[in-house]
Amino acid sequence: MTIVRYNPNRSLNRVARDFDSMFENFFNFSDSGINTSGAINPRVDIAEDKDAVNFTMEIPGMKKEDIKVVVEEGVLTVSGDRKISREEKDRNYVWSERVSGSFSRSFRLPEYAEVDKISADYKDGLLTIAIPKAEIAKPKEIEVKVS
Repeated sequence: MTIVRYNPNRSLNRVARDFDSMFENFFNFSDSGINTSGAINPRVDIAEDKDAVNFTMEIPGMKKEDIKVVVEEGVLTVSGDRKISREEKDRNYVWSERVSGSFSRSFRLPEYAEVDKISADYKDGLLTIAIPKAEIAKPKEIEVKVS
């Protein structure tokens, strides 16, 4: 007979996992960035340093001509249209997770963003957008004099 130590938190962890799973299934979330209804929802990382706010968005399999980046009234909008061509001749798909369609993601920019200096680069399925900060928003180091 094996002796197992009782852990009261084990059942709480299981309940939390089941609860999370219930919401993921209800809202059709998945790790692929594509929900089960076929809508494209690209994943994005937003990082900030002393000079800029940087967006990195995963949009594999697209041409740069199919991606649109617009800033209007302090809102950054990235949209696009993914087209997937499939060779249908003599082929029956058993499973296909690649979807065609359009997407649009919008983000409110901070007031200190210099929208006239925004740059965007698309390479290897990653769209990188750099939004420089205005001089007044950058932290300034002040020397403290001891007397």
